[in-house]
Amino acid sequence: MNATVVGLVTPHLLRVVDLANEAEKGVNVDWHVRDAVSRSMAELGDQYNAADLVTSFIDGLENAAAQAPKARMLYAGALRSAAEAARRLRRD
Repeated sequence: MNATVVGLVTPHLLRVVDLANEAEKGVNVDWHVRDAVSRSMAELGDQYNAADLVTSFIDGLENAAAQAPKARMLYAGALRSAAEAARRLRRD
């Protein structure tokens, strides 16, 4: 079975989206978001197509933040923070 970019990246995105939903409820998720992004970047970075996976992960986080309703500022902020952390960790 061949793994697709979407199949490899989606679980990582969903993990961060779940944390962003918790942030919206008032939970302090900063450490958890940084940890999830760090783990995701390490796992994705070990794949043969790491550059594509990492780019897709960051794009997915940015798109989710951009599409968030204006009223969900904490949710969108957590996603933007995750995208920024992923960009800092990118291995180019």
